[in-house]
Amino acid sequence: MAPLTTLVNVKVLDDDGSGSASNAIRALEYLRKLNQSSRSIKIDGANLSLGYPFDPTWYGCGHSPLCDEVTRAVGSGIVVVISCGNSGYGTNKLENGQEVPAWLSLSISDPANAEDSIAVGSVHKTKPHTFGISYFSPKGPTGDGRPKPDLVAPGEKVISCSIHLDQGYEYEERSGTSMAAPHVSGAIAAFLSAHPEYRGDPQAVKEVFLKNATDLGRSPAFQGAGLIDLMRTILSV
Repeated sequence: MAPLTTLVNVKVLDDDGSGSASNAIRALEYLRKLNQSSRSIKIDGANLSLGYPFDPTWYGCGHSPLCDEVTRAVGSGIVVVISCGNSGYGTNKLENGQEVPAWLSLSISDPANAEDSIAVGSVHKTKPHTFGISYFSPKGPTGDGRPKPDLVAPGEKVISCSIHLDQGYEYEERSGTSMAAPHVSGAIAAFLSAHPEYRGDPQAVKEVFLKNATDLGRSPAFQGAGLIDLMRTILSV
């Protein structure tokens, strides 16, 4: 999507996909200091395809240590794109004891609850207008009533590069908002290639992408501003 983009890989999870919030905080701090120690922007964006359930007994929504580090990273000029999690669907128990499927509000995960982040939900990859938002995609608002997610992007049955310790490199199909978030990060990288004047201004980047998203006719609690539209966003400036 943006062939001239240089990728910086900062690993915070182990080979099983597990890790700690402190690792993610240290990674964002590292990227932030690269910008703050330079006269020009070195890191334009960060993609965080990770998250964990928000616990209201520990911190205010959007103000956990990792969310606060996301806010600082945005302040240093980094566009921070974060997957919303996959907990948007569950069950309700009826009076007769029967459990029935139900979508779950207030299901945005941390650190996507950070106000300045671009929180990404998932949509069907080929027929978003027909099938709409993925059943697993978290629904807003945030625990303190702010609108999230911000955007949606393809996140169902996405085929991409993968690595297995015993099999080497290959392609793998997966579903989740962790697949949707990189679509947005790639689109933003392409946009900044076309409009470098937006580098170092994450809030302006977020605003222009939300303004030019495609409305899928779903509730904002499901779709946010809508489906990301790179071409319309590039041509709008």
